Amino acid sequence: MSLAILHSRAQLGIESPLVTVEVHLSNGLPAFAIVGLPETAVKESRDRVRSALINSRFEFPVRKITVNLAPADLPKEGGRYDLPIALGILAASGQLERSELNRYEYMGELALSGELRAVKGMLPAIIAASRSQRAVFIASANGAEAALAQAAEIYAADHLLQVTATLGGKGELAPIAARFPKPRSNCLDLADVRGQEFAKRALEISAAGGHSLLLIGPPGAGKTMLATRLPGLLPDMSESQALETASLQSLAGSPLDLDTWSIPPFRSPHHSSSSAALVGGGSHPRPGEISLAHNGILFLDELPEFSRGVLEHLREPLESKVIHIARAARQVSYPACFQLVAAMNPCPCGWLGDPRGRCRCTADQVQKYRCKISGPLLDRIDMHVEVPPVPKQFLRDGKRGEIPSSEIRRRVIRARDIQQVRGGCLNHQLHGEGLNRACRLTGDAQALLDTAMDKLGLSARAYHRILKVARTIADLAGTDNLSARHIGEAIGYRVLDRLQ
Repeated sequence: MSLAILHSRAQLGIESPLVTVEVHLSNGLPAFAIVGLPETAVKESRDRVRSALINSRFEFPVRKITVNLAPADLPKEGGRYDLPIALGILAASGQLERSELNRYEYMGELALSGELRAVKGMLPAIIAASRSQRAVFIASANGAEAALAQAAEIYAADHLLQVTATLGGKGELAPIAARFPKPRSNCLDLADVRGQEFAKRALEISAAGGHSLLLIGPPGAGKTMLATRLPGLLPDMSESQALETASLQSLAGSPLDLDTWSIPPFRSPHHSSSSAALVGGGSHPRPGEISLAHNGILFLDELPEFSRGVLEHLREPLESKVIHIARAARQVSYPACFQLVAAMNPCPCGWLGDPRGRCRCTADQVQKYRCKISGPLLDRIDMHVEVPPVPKQFLRDGKRGEIPSSEIRRRVIRARDIQQVRGGCLNHQLHGEGLNRACRLTGDAQALLDTAMDKLGLSARAYHRILKVARTIADLAGTDNLSARHIGEAIGYRVLDRLQ
C-alpha cells in the first residue's frame, strides 16, 4: 500500500493540536500537492523535501504525491512539517519501514542538504506529545529547550539520515536527558537599596500577595532599582508554571535562560512599545509582553510616557488574567497572569515638591501629565507608593541595607502558604465570597475603612483592593482578623487617592 500516516503538531496559541500527516503515492503524471489549509511556508516544503531526500541519497518517487495535513480546517504554518512529510514519502515508497512510525511525532524544518533546523514553539508541542504518550523526533537545535519537558521521550537529530537510521532499528540516537533548574544565584538583592524603608515594605507586601504596584518619585530616587529587585523576593515557580512560561517564550522565539528558567520572569518593555508588542498580535498572532510576563512581573518604567491607548489594553488582562486576540483567520488566547509594577515621576520635570524649588511645572501641566493615565487603570493598581529622594548620608557611607532578599523571601513564602491553605489562591485573586470569608474586620477597622471611603471618595474596586492589601499585611503578621492597623497601613498605600 502506497499510503503512510505520521503525526505532528500545529501551533494554535499556547495549544499544540495534533496534526495527522497522510502521504499517498499514486499513478499519473509526476506532481507534488499539499492540502489541508497550508500556508506559504508549508507549501514551499515541497522543494525543501525533494532536495533533502535527493541529497540524502534517497530516491524521490516520480509519481503523483499527495500530502494531506488533517484536520483540514486548522491553519498550518512554518517549516515544522518538513520532517514528517519527508518520512511519509520514504515510508509510502517502501524506503522506510512503517511499523514504528505511529509511536512517534515528528517536527523539524529540513535544509536542502537534509540537515534539521530548529522551529519556534517547540516546547508546548513536546508537552502535548508527552501527554499523548508518544516520543518525539526534533532538531538538535531545539534539544536544550525540549529537555525542560522532563516527562517526555525526545530524540534530537542533526540530519534526516539519523532519524531514518533510528527508525530502521540501527539505534543511532538515544533519548536526550532531562534538564533540571539550578538554584537561583543571579537575582538582584534588596540589600543593595539604602533607606526607602516605606517602599521596601510595600515591595514585600506586593510580593506576598501578588499585588500590582505603582512607584511615584523624583528622578534618581531608586524606583527602577526597587522594581528590579522584586523577582528576588518571589518564590520559584512550580514545574507546571515554569513550563507554561517557557512555552510562551518558545512561541515568541525568545531565548530561554535554561539555568534560571524557574525564576519568575521580569519583562520591561520600552515606553515606545506598540499595542501589538505589549498585548500580542500580528497576522500570525504571537504572545506579547504581558503574556511573556506570565507568572512573573511586567515593569512599565516612565508609565505616563506610554501611549494611553496602549495602557488601556492592560485593563482587561489585569482582571481576567488572560488575553484574547481575534483575527479574521483565527482566534487565540494566551495566559497573562502577571504582576504589574510601574514607575512614574510626580510631574513632567520630576521635581514636584522638591524643597529647593526646582519644579517649574504649573498645576495644569501636572494635571495633564497625570491624566495620561486613566482613572480606571489607576483604580486597578492595588498600591500607589511615594518614593522620596535618597538622603545624602546613605550616599556617603556606601553600606548595604540591613535585610537581604533571601530573608524577606522566606517571609513572603510563609505568607503565601497561609493564603493557599485558606483560599487556594493569592490575595490579589480573591473575589466575592472568598474575599468576604478571608477579610473579617474588627469594629474599629470597619469604621476606619468607611471613613476613608467617604473622605477619599474611593470606588468599590478601590475598597476591595484595600481589603486585599490589608489581608496580605495581616498574613505577614500571622493574624486572622483585620484590625484598624492593617486597614490604616493599606490605605497609606493609596497615595494618588489621597492627592485627588
